[in-house]
Amino acid sequence: MRGVIPGLGTPAPLLDRLPGILQDDDFLQRFLPAFDATVAPVYAVLDSLPAYIDPFSAPADFLEWLAGWVDVELDQNWPLEQRRRFIAEAATLHRLRGTATGIRHAVSLAAGPAAEVTVTDGGGVWIGTVPDPAAPEQRVRIVVASTVPLEEADRARLARAAAASVPAHLLFDLEVELVPVSG
Repeated sequence: MRGVIPGLGTPAPLLDRLPGILQDDDFLQRFLPAFDATVAPVYAVLDSLPAYIDPFSAPADFLEWLAGWVDVELDQNWPLEQRRRFIAEAATLHRLRGTATGIRHAVSLAAGPAAEVTVTDGGGVWIGTVPDPAAPEQRVRIVVASTVPLEEADRARLARAAAASVPAHLLFDLEVELVPVSG
């Protein structure tokens, strides 16, 4: 691309990086400029690496790869800002995984701004020396109050987010309620 613009030099010529005695070599003066156009984009990417790692400034096509770094799955149907926010919150999601706050946070991120999430944990505890096969199952109730109707794909996405954040030994009930817009 740089070769298309006449007279445009490279920001970091390879010849300038050599010791002075080699910079005076006639062959290297003719040989190395051929690689400058190839190496220039590498320097440009490395110089802007922090922008690639920040989910709010990374290119949209880079988000999927960035999500893999932080072990989260993105839904391609989400708006771009929601995908960016989900990646940015990944560390918090991992730290809070398995807690009521973590479940609420994960489902809220998946539901988007038009929803309010409530998590109810029964807090059941029992003790005994022998495991009781008839012990009551523990359930977590997750209620998503949304101002917009959710399609089946949206409900499935919320169920995946809940399943990823609820502890493995607990079952959960996911309820979606449509609430009227106030105001």
